[in-house]
Amino acid sequence: MRAVWAIALGAAAGIGLAVWLAGQDPASPSGSRAGQSPSADGQSADALPGLYRWRDDQGVLQITDKPPRGRPYERISREGDRAIAVDGQRQDD
Repeated sequence: MRAVWAIALGAAAGIGLAVWLAGQDPASPSGSRAGQSPSADGQSADALPGLYRWRDDQGVLQITDKPPRGRPYERISREGDRAIAVDGQRQDD
């Protein structure tokens, strides 16, 4: 019976660790490589990487974070439209 509890406890700890690691921000100092700043790769820390829209051999639309090889694709900016302002402040009149 103890073996069952040990397995269950180990599985729960593994799942908890996986969830915790998935929530970590890779651009944060604890998630970056030692001695490197988050913008060491040439991108600013606030810049969002682009997305790529393309169609596979069956004609299905794919959206990925890396461009496909050997086929046409369109780069999609992840920046919002500057004409749309999002403000978290609510003003009651």
